[in-house]
Amino acid sequence: MNVWKLRTYLKPYLWAALLAPLFMVLEVCMDLLQPRLMASVINEGVVRSDLGHIWHTGLLMIGAALVGLLGGMGCTVFSSRTALGFGADLRLSLFQKVQTFSFDNLDRLTTGSLVTRLTGDVMQVQNQIQILLRAMVRSAALAVGSIAMMIALSPRLSLMLLAVVPLLMIILYTLIRLSVPLFGRVQEKLDGLNTVLQENLKGIRVVKAFVRSAVERERYGKANREHLEVALKAARTVAANMPLMMLVLNAGIVAVLWYGGAQTWEGTMPVGDLIAYLSYMSQLLFSLLSVGMLLISFSRAKASADRICEVLETQPGIVEAKQANAGAIRAGHVRFDRVSFSYDPGKTDFVLKDVSFAVERGQTVGILGATGSGKSSLVGLIPRLFDATEGRVLIDGTDVRDIDSKHLRSQVGIVLQQAILFSGTIRDNIRYGRPDASQEEVEAAARAAQAHEFIARMPDGYDTELGQRGVNLSGGQKQRLSIARALLLRPKILILDDSTSAVDLVTEARIRESLEALMSETTCIVIAQRIASVTEADLILVLEDGVIAARGTHRELLQSSAIYRDIYRSQHGKEASVRGTSSSTLIPS
Repeated sequence: MNVWKLRTYLKPYLWAALLAPLFMVLEVCMDLLQPRLMASVINEGVVRSDLGHIWHTGLLMIGAALVGLLGGMGCTVFSSRTALGFGADLRLSLFQKVQTFSFDNLDRLTTGSLVTRLTGDVMQVQNQIQILLRAMVRSAALAVGSIAMMIALSPRLSLMLLAVVPLLMIILYTLIRLSVPLFGRVQEKLDGLNTVLQENLKGIRVVKAFVRSAVERERYGKANREHLEVALKAARTVAANMPLMMLVLNAGIVAVLWYGGAQTWEGTMPVGDLIAYLSYMSQLLFSLLSVGMLLISFSRAKASADRICEVLETQPGIVEAKQANAGAIRAGHVRFDRVSFSYDPGKTDFVLKDVSFAVERGQTVGILGATGSGKSSLVGLIPRLFDATEGRVLIDGTDVRDIDSKHLRSQVGIVLQQAILFSGTIRDNIRYGRPDASQEEVEAAARAAQAHEFIARMPDGYDTELGQRGVNLSGGQKQRLSIARALLLRPKILILDDSTSAVDLVTEARIRESLEALMSETTCIVIAQRIASVTEADLILVLEDGVIAARGTHRELLQSSAIYRDIYRSQHGKEASVRGTSSSTLIPS
């Protein structure tokens, strides 16, 4: 049972988890004492008109209630400490686990599902821990105690429990078996609902620009209806519990009244004992009813625990080498040795096929190609965002799979086309990879990325607070901040994945000049859509369907590669392309 697998998160709070049931047992004992005291009041006080006995026993009942109150308060305090601590630790452990996942792990589990598991599922299990330590302990202890008190009052009358209790157990078992898979499906549908919601919120600008609000409403409505249908089916199953349990409960009470009333008329059972017995009978049946409802809610928690354990037990797609080299990267020499890559290793649809090339320290490699040619996949293999399916990626002669991942990624700076910023100040975003960087270093990186001027124009400068994902900045501004963030690391290898697509040509040229001056010894790998971005590169690779279709410098490719000339012609015009093959003055810089 996966709920049991999560018990390790209770160990730090074991003392509180043990004290909570003890305090609850104290409260239950006081509750079980009340019917006996009430029977004494009736038998010895009311029947015999003994007012003193009524007062004395009444004070005992008040005292027992106060002790029970203290027990209940103690149980609440310690159960809350246990459950909240358990939930916080589990949530943190899940978040830390997700940080180790490779991209293929994240693609399989999906963002919407992970959000649901870290929030709703953890809360579900956390609440059940608190219920277990309070309501479940109370109901179970009250049921056992009531049976003991009933047998003590009238063993003959208690024989009917042999018919009532097993029937209740059968009803509970059947409902639990039916409800567990349904609650699992409820959580799955909730995953789908969250995924649609996240996609819509992230792409709300596109939705409005293309006037697709109606389509998105329908898509969300469909996911919402599917969730509703499964949730209602689960609710109907659970709803059958209460009427069936109440039917058995009321039948048991009627039987006690019929048989117990006859004993009272015969004088073999005092009327106070009969009232106490009925009170215990009600406590027993209501506690069993409560246990039933709790067990059904536990079935929902089990479904959540299964999903949590799936995350915790998922093995990261990128596995650290046993003796990983934590000092392998010294110069930044990169070599691809017959590399092939597929997102699904079990298939043959390779995104990259037999790719080989080398980049020396301080050199710049430009990568061109149509959408889907494998450019981003290629550079993703360098910092081990993915592992090569075949072949090797080497840095300074060491396979990246043998390099410590923290060391590897600290020496490989990467700037993506889609700039990802975080809520916080501009300064915090720039020094995201180096929190201890000085203000002078932050400004130097911002100047190199051509970001200092627009930052200085802001009212709070580098202390300007950014909204979620940097919504208060333009696309070009976000890209320049991302470049500054990577430059601050001073990495041995810098990857620019079409990271200036939202920047004008003049600003892009200035950024290239700054990079040459600031990072002359850094190996740069530049993915670009514009040939102007890579004309000065030491090597240009042209990818087509995952294969290097052409390689060389800008001049060499204009002479030798028809594909490269087609790209150049599409961006600069046919006449310029033809003349460029013989005139260096038309080669863009």
